[in-house]
Amino acid sequence: MNCRALVMIGVILSGTVIGGSPAQAQDWDAVEIETTPLAPGLYMLTGRGGNLAISIGDDGIFLVDDQYAPLTEQILAAIRELDDGPIRFVINTHWHGDHTGGNENMGEVGALIVAHDNVRRRMSVEQFIEAYDMRVEASPEAALPVVTFSEDVTFHLNGDEIHAFHIQHAHTDGDAAVMFRNSNVLHMGDVYFGGIYPFVDLSSGGSVDGIIAAVRNALNMIADDTQVVPGHGTLSRKQGLADYLEMLEDIRGRIAELVAAGKTRDEVIAAKPTAAWDDAWGGGWIDGDEFAGTLYDDLSRKIN
Repeated sequence: MNCRALVMIGVILSGTVIGGSPAQAQDWDAVEIETTPLAPGLYMLTGRGGNLAISIGDDGIFLVDDQYAPLTEQILAAIRELDDGPIRFVINTHWHGDHTGGNENMGEVGALIVAHDNVRRRMSVEQFIEAYDMRVEASPEAALPVVTFSEDVTFHLNGDEIHAFHIQHAHTDGDAAVMFRNSNVLHMGDVYFGGIYPFVDLSSGGSVDGIIAAVRNALNMIADDTQVVPGHGTLSRKQGLADYLEMLEDIRGRIAELVAAGKTRDEVIAAKPTAAWDDAWGGGWIDGDEFAGTLYDDLSRKIN
């Protein structure tokens, strides 16, 4: 396995990889949880893994995702610097371990875990991430979402209306975005990678067309000054999400033309369809060639 694959597995999985656990080898004690204010009573937390959002107030604490299990103590410490109220809810934006790894720990401190139906389904059984040839064991019962939804669910907490809604076949088949309506903040989960190429988990039901459709929908529902929290990458506003859509549509169109012309996977990658975007978007763990290969794998199943 190459270094890029090892880095990727360390990002998306918890310590449940069959045949080895790159995530376990990380220096968890060195991870610092940083807090960014978004609105009164609403914050973004970053550490290692997916970006978190946290709502605090008289009704308790509402958390979007919980990163890896070994980071729970740091995350709780960061939360306690803001508020010492009960953690009532954790909502998972999808099943990957860098967003759900702390579920069991959060459940032990009283949180009710919520997610889309497909998140519980996937966490309940062994999974296989084809892009990295990795199998992931089923999660323990205590880590599974207790409440699941098929389309959407709304929480009325801390003076906000928190609306979580399902996004079909985007990053995975169980994605959810979370809109804090009164605070004007949208958490997109891994449907949106801020400033870097996204990982599209095709083996978990993801697709580039699903991501594009979801981003178009999000752009139609938010204002120019809406703060958009990505699953990974930098906090942005509507323009950042629009730039992401422009990149996705352009690269998708280029690769679709090559696939329709009968080009092989290697030929598509060699054509450098991401070249115009690599300087701006290729600084993450997925470079242009890997992103082009993923989109080829996705589109070749639809076009051929």
